[in-house]
Amino acid sequence: MEMTECRLCPRQCGVDRSKQTGYCGVSDRVKLARAALHFWEEPCISGERGSGTVFFSGCALKCVFCQNYQLSAGHFGKEVSIQRLAEIFLELQQQGAHNINLVTGGHYVPQIVQALELVRKDLKIPVVYNSSGYETVETLRQLKGYVDIYLPDLKYYSPERSARYSNARDYFAVASQAVQEMFSQVGPVQFDEQGMLQKGVVVRHMVMPNGVEDTMDILTWIAEHLPLDDILVSVMSQYTPFYKSADYSEINRRLTQEEYDRVLDWMECMGIEQGFVQELSSAKEEYTPDFSLQGV
Repeated sequence: MEMTECRLCPRQCGVDRSKQTGYCGVSDRVKLARAALHFWEEPCISGERGSGTVFFSGCALKCVFCQNYQLSAGHFGKEVSIQRLAEIFLELQQQGAHNINLVTGGHYVPQIVQALELVRKDLKIPVVYNSSGYETVETLRQLKGYVDIYLPDLKYYSPERSARYSNARDYFAVASQAVQEMFSQVGPVQFDEQGMLQKGVVVRHMVMPNGVEDTMDILTWIAEHLPLDDILVSVMSQYTPFYKSADYSEINRRLTQEEYDRVLDWMECMGIEQGFVQELSSAKEEYTPDFSLQGV
């Protein structure tokens, strides 16, 4: 299952995950921390009934400010079979979820594909792939035909910043190619009669303190390389210091209004009009779910 010499993620660690854990911190057994309705995604994804989020343990990026560090660095979760993963998808659908939202599942792509194949005839709602953006094109291609909506981050433009906060100097080089591959798979955004997203790409970017210039570079790249009429862009102000942020004084605070206003002005200059922005008051810890194995 491609995990005896695992190269699913850009780390390319080559570990036999049937015998030991990879850079992602997990084995070849699917490990979940939560599977439940979630109401804090973009409105066209959460809707009124919630998004059926499935939080996978482990991560190939491990940002020092990660709000889900119990999963990404602590590897909290419970191992489940592929059959059980498939059952969870159907349970979330039965609970009224607008979609199945796979959160940070890049290191489990072969198992996710198997589980989705098991429920292909019964799953009637879109599948969302919610990602850090740090994905290989080769791994993403395995998801073609299984994922309807891609929800990637574009976290950094600067190699220095991505090296400092995520130990990934190649982040932008990798993520920019990943986002373009995602769009090539699913095409322009499509909505149903209720305004819920059925297909397409939503590119997310969270503005960080002392990171306005980096954000402006990302927005410029989006405007120059992606079809603005066919995608959504979600610019977030919800950065809250978590995990190891206290060790990095320049990001150990929330965003200022002045910083966010500069970003919104630049977004307008770049002609980015389709998407979402947040109020600065969105920086709340309630966006972080309680990881207690709910629904697993």
